[in-house]
Amino acid sequence: MSPLRLRRRLASLYAPIGQWSRALSATAARTWRQSLQLRVVVSTLSLSLIVISILGMVLTSQITDRLTESKIDAATEELGRARNTVDSQLAGAENAATLANRIQLARSALTNRETSNGTDESTAAGTFDPVLIVPADGPRAQVTSGPAEQIPDQLRAYIQAGQVSYQFATVTDANGNPGRVLIVGSPTTGVDPSTLELYLVFPLAGEEQTLSLVRGTLLIGGAVLLVLLAAISLLVARQVVLPIRSASRIAVRFADGRLRERMAVRGEDDMARLAMSFNEMAESLSRQISQLEDFGNLQRQFTSDVSHELRTPLTTVRMAADLIHDSSDELDPTLRRASELLVAELDRFETLLGDLLEISRHDAGVAELSVEQLDVRACVRAALSTVRHLAKDSGTELIVDLPDDEVIAQVDPRRVERILRNLLANAIDHGEGKPVLIRMRADDQALAIIVRDQGVGLRPGEDKLVFNRFWRSDPSRVRRSGGTGLGLAISLEDARLHNGRLEAWGEIGSGACFRLTLPRMRGRRVTSSPLPLSPTKRRLPVGMVDTFSDELPADASARAADLAIVDTSGSDGAARPEPTAGADPDLDSGTAADIDTERSPSTAVVLQAVPSNGRSDVAAPDVAASDGTAADPKAADVRESDRTAAEVTAAGEDAATSAERAP
Repeated sequence: MSPLRLRRRLASLYAPIGQWSRALSATAARTWRQSLQLRVVVSTLSLSLIVISILGMVLTSQITDRLTESKIDAATEELGRARNTVDSQLAGAENAATLANRIQLARSALTNRETSNGTDESTAAGTFDPVLIVPADGPRAQVTSGPAEQIPDQLRAYIQAGQVSYQFATVTDANGNPGRVLIVGSPTTGVDPSTLELYLVFPLAGEEQTLSLVRGTLLIGGAVLLVLLAAISLLVARQVVLPIRSASRIAVRFADGRLRERMAVRGEDDMARLAMSFNEMAESLSRQISQLEDFGNLQRQFTSDVSHELRTPLTTVRMAADLIHDSSDELDPTLRRASELLVAELDRFETLLGDLLEISRHDAGVAELSVEQLDVRACVRAALSTVRHLAKDSGTELIVDLPDDEVIAQVDPRRVERILRNLLANAIDHGEGKPVLIRMRADDQALAIIVRDQGVGLRPGEDKLVFNRFWRSDPSRVRRSGGTGLGLAISLEDARLHNGRLEAWGEIGSGACFRLTLPRMRGRRVTSSPLPLSPTKRRLPVGMVDTFSDELPADASARAADLAIVDTSGSDGAARPEPTAGADPDLDSGTAADIDTERSPSTAVVLQAVPSNGRSDVAAPDVAASDGTAADPKAADVRESDRTAAEVTAAGEDAATSAERAP
């Protein structure tokens, strides 16, 4: 088998083990993070184990040292008695006996030595095995008695130097079993031979058994102590954790709106004081929330009542203003101008009342969707038809990029149209006359519509403030759309009512982009958007103006000729000339006519507002698609509506709520 196949087989065998270990590690880490009780118990056991281990090592070391000192002292005393016995035996031995016999007799006297009362003299030091050695001297060989091979050479060197010494060593007994021993040695003086070396070998089996018993006792005691500490720490942690868990559960219920939830107070300890403090905080919050709810209800009711009550006098004033305006030709120029201002402000006042009623419905939670299954492109076209007069007044080109295929979704068309109308009016107000792009894309789950301008843009943090009520980035800016300051706030609530999202992006000098994302099926949540919110930057050659740098495709020059570009600088409604081959009108003239063909087939239309005669024959031209074929007429059907601004305003709650960057 080749090494590569072997590695693959080993990898396939160990892959389940690796997955299991990773899953186990993830579970353990999650449990460790989530359980305070587990962390307390494990921390207590870890610290206790460290303390018990240190204590056990210290005790074992102390007991070992004491046993060793006692053994050495007893062995030294026994060595002195053994030396006296050997001296007396060698002094009384017959001179005719050989040296080996004399040494053997002395060793026998040591092993058989007894006291006069019959007790063993060596009981304190324990049993020992004597060894007598006479070193070689000239022609005489070394004479030994006992297991002389057990005596280390290093110890013999000390004895031959005339010192009484001892050494711990590991020796093998007669049965071949190794064991630790204490060997003490001493030279003998005043006897013949004078170079006799006396050694006593004391086995340490008893001491080792004692140390093993001590270590086992400490180990068992430590284990039992750890179990007891674990139980104790678990009990103590449980007493602390249970009130905390109870407070957490009650806090969750309190956050869910169950304002009468309280903790049980038991005793007078710290936990009881915690429960009392928690209950006092909950009571205070409940009282303040109730007061705020009452105040909010009163405010919403007041707004609704005032809006309703103002409708009757407003209708009367409207009728009187219309009569005056109808007779404006008979008035002098000053009064005629006053009547026009009166009608314009009444339009704005009526729109403001409609917005106040709508926002009060959202605040009260009584706003409802009238869902229909329809092509959302129709909502885009309807919104465009209501803002073209604003685009004409400001000289703004509207660039429409809609898919060729139908985008069917379950939405409330009135609310979606209002959202788009507000976004378009907002872009025209702040676009400084530069082109405004509206683009739609969709996938299986959601649809997205972006409205992009190239105006003043947004400062950091204003993308959240822009949806606040009556907030204005620049109070000195003139409202072309006559907005009420509530348009974007209502649009945000309408998007949330669809379970969708309305988001904003902007940079100073780069313009702003608003993205509306809605689910295609009612009741579903939006998880992603088919269109990006912030544009991507790309470099252009020096001297080229990037109107929509994130939107321009690579073949913009070749496809620009397919767009119908309408001149907004004049009032005659004449179309601009077709661009010549090789030129890029989007870059040279600042017109942002772009089509993103990478997502889906689409048709782009560049619109202008109606000319001064009130109608437009070029507002919805027959536009060629990006592949050179004729586009679907419905895709570019953004026809001029015959409704005037006053008729749009008189539509009641369906009136155009012209939003602005500073609602």
